[in-house]
Amino acid sequence: MTQRLVLIGGGHSHAIALRAWGLDPLPGVELVLISDVLNTAYSGMLPGYIAGFYSYAQVHIDLKQLARFAQAEWVFDRAIGLDLNNQRVICADHPAIAFDWLAIDIGSTPQIDNVPGAAAYAIPAKPVAQFLEQWQNMQQQIQSAPDQPWAIAIVGGGTGGVELALNMQAALQAILRDAQQSSENLTIHLFHRQPHLLTGYRSWISQKLEQILSDRKIKLHLLESVEEIKPVDNGSYSLHCASRLVIRSNFIVWVTQATATEWIRASGLTTEQSGFVLVNRHLQSISHANIFATGDIATIQNDPRPKAGVFAVRQGKPLAQNLRRRLLNQPLISYFPQRRYLSLIGTGDRQAIATWGNWGFAAPCLWSWKDHIDRQFMQQFKNLPE
Repeated sequence: MTQRLVLIGGGHSHAIALRAWGLDPLPGVELVLISDVLNTAYSGMLPGYIAGFYSYAQVHIDLKQLARFAQAEWVFDRAIGLDLNNQRVICADHPAIAFDWLAIDIGSTPQIDNVPGAAAYAIPAKPVAQFLEQWQNMQQQIQSAPDQPWAIAIVGGGTGGVELALNMQAALQAILRDAQQSSENLTIHLFHRQPHLLTGYRSWISQKLEQILSDRKIKLHLLESVEEIKPVDNGSYSLHCASRLVIRSNFIVWVTQATATEWIRASGLTTEQSGFVLVNRHLQSISHANIFATGDIATIQNDPRPKAGVFAVRQGKPLAQNLRRRLLNQPLISYFPQRRYLSLIGTGDRQAIATWGNWGFAAPCLWSWKDHIDRQFMQQFKNLPE
């Protein structure tokens, strides 16, 4: 009998699994991909894209082409719920889609509902597709009035917030230079509630990045917790901190702690405190054996890891293998995430700082090395075999 395998989301793990499936399809399986984006961004190259070093096509995987290669049915829609009793995915604009086996890779979003005004006025850094639309709008507005003063506030001093601050500044200053306007027309604020950036890393990494931000004249507000956002006038907003500091900004980007979308919490799947699907070593839901989850939306029980793209990439191969094994009623393989992982933080000037666990180092060749790794990863989705 035909079995139906449904994939929700086009994240890194699912992109790798779709490619693997296209290379070696399994007869008697109906494959369905549900995604509300046509192109999925590769997180490793996003900072470079923000800075203007890469084109849109270079950093995006064409999901429709990939689905066609995998002979998967394409459903261009957004999943909004699960009916686990009847094994169906509830979609925003399509009838419910039945499944025998299900995999979820939809990423995460910054926690934004806990600060009054943030949901209404801030721009979440994820989902990436929506953020990039806002980023394009931001650039167009500044380009249309480069002689005016502009302020951007970024809330969250982890890796994502720091990279955005440096790479957004690089791109926007280029716009001002092209318009023959002063770079002083642009002010970037970075808020972090801890005493140092990149909480949990060695002090050298924090100090190095704090020095780079200072050299670039990015205003760093440490030990500042944003408690409310209010609209002011002419499309600007004020950020109110617990210390009574008030900063005015034209745009606010939210890059705080990750959380899961609400429909996952309400689905009936067993989740952890932040709403992420709890999975076992097989990347399989601990409560529903026919459902798998990977990437940011999943947390391995008793072995959590940071919500970083490197883990989603590493999970792609074991996910593809376990989906195939489950369909063939074979024993599943275990996935063990690495304790330490290499992270390359782009600084907006074709250079990077590398972190390995808690350690960090800088060298002139790091950006070239990172660029080579990223291009090599993306190449596997550009030239799909016949």
